[in-house]
Amino acid sequence: MALTSSPERTAELRAHGITPLLGNLDAPATLRRLAGLATHVLHLAPPPGDGWGDPRTRALTRALGLRSSPQALAYGSTSGVYGDCQGGFAIETRATNADTPRARRRIDAESSIRFFGRRTGVRSSVLRIPGIYAPDRVGGTPQTRLLKGTPVLEAGDDVYTNHIHADDLARACIAALWRGQPQRIYNVNDDTCLKMGDYFDLAADLYGLPRPPRVPRSTAREHLSLMVLSFMSESRRMDNTRLKRELGLKLRYPTVATGLLASPAGLTS
Repeated sequence: MALTSSPERTAELRAHGITPLLGNLDAPATLRRLAGLATHVLHLAPPPGDGWGDPRTRALTRALGLRSSPQALAYGSTSGVYGDCQGGFAIETRATNADTPRARRRIDAESSIRFFGRRTGVRSSVLRIPGIYAPDRVGGTPQTRLLKGTPVLEAGDDVYTNHIHADDLARACIAALWRGQPQRIYNVNDDTCLKMGDYFDLAADLYGLPRPPRVPRSTAREHLSLMVLSFMSESRRMDNTRLKRELGLKLRYPTVATGLLASPAGLTS
């Protein structure tokens, strides 16, 4: 079963063997039918684009608690809740230090999920997810950006970045629903430890494309969007030990090199 706010998607969902349920997280009254229906709930909807909290997640947990609660709930959050770790390792016990309203809304959502778990006894897991990629998805690789020649930061100004292949993320979500510990946080990232510029250099070499130009941080604003600059203002290396030990997940694509090479579609220009 899948919740959708788009009536036009119901046929597509049914074609994939999924029972659609019409509802909108921005209209809490439409969520009442969720109560008591699902035993395992995966919540991947982002918060609204403004404000400091996430009313969508609060609306969902209220609806799920109206009748018998599900056995498990997994929420897809973001690694941005750690803020800038200045290149240090981010483990799940590290305090959150969000620097952007976007990440602060995610912290509010995480709090709602964990409070719901404590209040109801539902096994509630929070998955902190970095950059998602997949060669078989439109825009799922750095290829388009490389073809545009978008610059990256000089080595001295560069930041560490983290990634997860979409297929491994899907498997992590399933593992959390069935094996996640109560009110537990899991980093969901691969084993790659690269700075952002090195990641794009690696991808360029794999695709046979020119490596991107390097610019100092002092002039980056002239070349890059505010959104891209926001990602370049935080540097962290995520630790995935808990993902492997507690959820027992063996990554199919442990590095971005193996993941980018996984499909011929990712190597076309």
